Amino acid sequence: MAQLQQPEIESEQELPDIPFNLPAVEGRELEHVQAAVRGGHLSSGGEFAHRTAEILAADTGSPEVLMTTSCTAALELSAMLMDLKEGDTVIVPSFTFTSTGLAFARQGAGLVFCDIEPVTLGLDPAHLASLLDDHVRAVVVVHYAGVACDMEGIRAVLADRPDVRLVEDNAHGLFGRWRDEPLGSLGRFATLSFHETKNFVCGEGGALVLNDPEDVDRARVLYDKGTNRHAFMLGQVDKYTWKDTGSSFGMSDVLAAYLLGQLEQREAVQAKRRHLHERYESALAPHTEELGFEVMRVPEDRRPAHHMYYVLLSHRDRRNDVLELMRKTGVQATFHYQPLHTSEAGRSFAARTTECPVSQDVSDRLLRMPFYNNLSDPDADRVVAAFLDAATATLPDR
Repeated sequence: MAQLQQPEIESEQELPDIPFNLPAVEGRELEHVQAAVRGGHLSSGGEFAHRTAEILAADTGSPEVLMTTSCTAALELSAMLMDLKEGDTVIVPSFTFTSTGLAFARQGAGLVFCDIEPVTLGLDPAHLASLLDDHVRAVVVVHYAGVACDMEGIRAVLADRPDVRLVEDNAHGLFGRWRDEPLGSLGRFATLSFHETKNFVCGEGGALVLNDPEDVDRARVLYDKGTNRHAFMLGQVDKYTWKDTGSSFGMSDVLAAYLLGQLEQREAVQAKRRHLHERYESALAPHTEELGFEVMRVPEDRRPAHHMYYVLLSHRDRRNDVLELMRKTGVQATFHYQPLHTSEAGRSFAARTTECPVSQDVSDRLLRMPFYNNLSDPDADRVVAAFLDAATATLPDR
């Protein structure tokens, strides 16, 4: 009598990898791109750039939003608007991407690296207060993971320094809130990112949010390669000429068309990401003490933008071991920023040496889970299982 064959059970190793990030078409992106191409206006300043800027201005209450080729470009434009001079310094967090500092170093400013506080991983107001002097012209804050930093503390520190401009590097925080205020509305300037790793994407892209009407006219000139082209397009002058410094910052209307399709689905996209955040939170939080890790924290007065989900392991070696074990199961978790104050370029551009121990500690211990719009519940559960197994396997007594 022939034996019955047992069905083959697909092992975890045979499952497809879960990537760290996977951009998705969410709505009418391709339809809008076709319309832009057929309309014949492919460069910057077109209908779709105007429509995306309107959505962003409505969210932040800004008098003007300029669509740029990247968040880096938007930061560079904000730096140009400051007319930084030799001896001027800009305070930036050490725990951030290089663009946050690079944009101001390119304009000749010395950088002063500030530490982060351990709750939101945003700029530490206490350290900021110790760094302020007469050379500081701007302070840049980053709303890490889309969670607003301690704006109350930062505002208190800067209350008697109206000459210091506040810049929000809001690459992670679009549609997030601090109390009742939108992220992107809190600084004189704010910058946004639409890189493929962000909540809303067009491959590469960004925006500069101008929150002071006094900056609008000059920003338009710098944005248009130093010309008064915008005034010409409005019929305010009969020709446009070279007026100031500037560069080619404008986002192609083809990319703006794709981005519009994403932004039109902002409520649906943010709901998906909130669901994933909550699923990770509910599955991981009960195991923190037993397995020796921390979950990310969101203060009650913040509404996060749900850009990512991270955990903190007990030390660097364990974090790296957990990452390796997760990747062996096909789950592509990753680490994040290396502190800028310890980098070769950071030391070169620094106006003076500062110590940022929390930045170093967080950088060593932070692990980011796969996080994207359409990560399914079963795959999210697989991520959680891979992490918990790896965390168990790397406990000190194992």
